[in-house]
Amino acid sequence: MTDLIIRQENSTGRLSLNRPDALNALTHDMALSMESQLNIWKDDDGIRQILIDATGEKAFCAGGDIQDLYHYGRNGDFAFGQRFWMDEYRLNAMIANYPKPVIVLMQGYVMGGGVGIACHGSHRVVGQSSRIALPECSIGLIPDVGSSAILAAAPGRLGDYLATTGYRMDAGDAIHAGFADIFIPEEHWPQLKAELIEEGDTNLLKERSGMPPSPSLFEHEGEIQSLFTTADAATLIRQIESAEGEFARATAAVLRRQSPLSLYSTLAILEKLRTKPGLDHALELEYRFTSRSSARGDFLEGIRAAIIDKDRHPVWKHASIEDVPEADIAEMLAPLD
Repeated sequence: MTDLIIRQENSTGRLSLNRPDALNALTHDMALSMESQLNIWKDDDGIRQILIDATGEKAFCAGGDIQDLYHYGRNGDFAFGQRFWMDEYRLNAMIANYPKPVIVLMQGYVMGGGVGIACHGSHRVVGQSSRIALPECSIGLIPDVGSSAILAAAPGRLGDYLATTGYRMDAGDAIHAGFADIFIPEEHWPQLKAELIEEGDTNLLKERSGMPPSPSLFEHEGEIQSLFTTADAATLIRQIESAEGEFARATAAVLRRQSPLSLYSTLAILEKLRTKPGLDHALELEYRFTSRSSARGDFLEGIRAAIIDKDRHPVWKHASIEDVPEADIAEMLAPLD
């Protein structure tokens, strides 16, 4: 069984992620195959639009397949991960800049690498099961695959909250935060696909769209705005821990579990992108961190604790958020040769 189903139906080029038992986790080969096929279709006058979806009900794509990155990294081979991220980010940029409509249907979990495929499309559809999240700070990474560009542009300080906590957005949250465009109930998706393939017209999406659920984060958006006022993680955690209310307490507890180096670096990247926005800049800043994450960061320990041993007790390089020297952040985000 192929991990990526590729076919042309009328004037629609179709890519279907096909690893449902692995929540459609994106492998290196899948990323390369998607890029290669999109390059072919880009110059094919018989292709008017691209439709990307996934098999199974649980997930569009729950992230990159990171176990290989762990095993290579543990053996001292950091080049494998650097190649994976470089190729993946190139695919993200291609989708964002594609000259033809890219329609993406996002059911279930859409996390990490799945965000990089889905949320740079030109027509991003969510349904009632959609749960979009960027949990990278919990595994010693940063929100990447170009997601930092979307986070930095989110209303107020919502992006800071989503980036540092890994909160799972529902369909309403995703549209409000800029990760999706259209809500269509999932029971209509089979017919929608058939009509898109038959007519080759993206206007059908608006015609079939429904009212999205109210964003679940709406009630806390004022608190997020008042709490997330600084890119200094130590100052941030102090003011959140001194605030009253269950939301502040729960947020502080999540932040205390994250990689301190990842928190600092994430907030620093978002600040840079508010000054100089854009996907290309975001991918450049993200790659500075991820290309160093195995050798100098917390990535290998984060994967060990979450995926390999599953003990959920990572031992980060820094004992707490207050113990991260500025030099360590600067090292992770310094320009690359």
